[in-house]
Amino acid sequence: MSQLSQITLDAAQAARPKLGNPAVVGLAGFGMTTLLLQLHNVGLAGIGPVVYVGLIFGGLAQMVAGLQEQKCGNNFGYTAFTSYGCFWISLCGILLGNKYDVFKTSPTDLGWFLVAWTLFSSILWVGSLRISKAMFACFTTLMIGFVLLDLAHFGFPELTFYAGLDLIVCALLAWYMMAHLVLADLFGRDVLPVGKPIL
Repeated sequence: MSQLSQITLDAAQAARPKLGNPAVVGLAGFGMTTLLLQLHNVGLAGIGPVVYVGLIFGGLAQMVAGLQEQKCGNNFGYTAFTSYGCFWISLCGILLGNKYDVFKTSPTDLGWFLVAWTLFSSILWVGSLRISKAMFACFTTLMIGFVLLDLAHFGFPELTFYAGLDLIVCALLAWYMMAHLVLADLFGRDVLPVGKPIL
């Protein structure tokens, strides 16, 4: 590449506006909706806020964040945010369907729904080993929570409470990673470290 071409390329890149990181919205939506559902699961809140936030923030906003990750070339973020956005929209659809007697879902049906998502999440859990310790911790608590909820829907309902406690930690870890990205951008340094990848 000639010196003139390099100067032109550098100027074009400098003129390009700075773009936000879509992961901050994806992590925020995932954390918020997960937290609200677990507050319901441990008996502190009703289901109403879960449905509305699940459709808009955990569902729609997280899907949009995932689609933006695709443009950044981030397959992990693309897969995770888009898929979990679909998870929340689907779960809210199940809750609304049960409420209004449309395609009603039994506890066992919901259990198999959760088992499928547990298997899917195990793939991303392996991928999280290559990202950071915080991401690995988030996905580990997610996997534990899914397994407990699976068991809760197949004869051990008392485990729902413990899944709720575990997944509250998962939600807060997602927010920690969101804060890591936001504060690193604002302060120009790593304010909240997330740890090096395990693998």
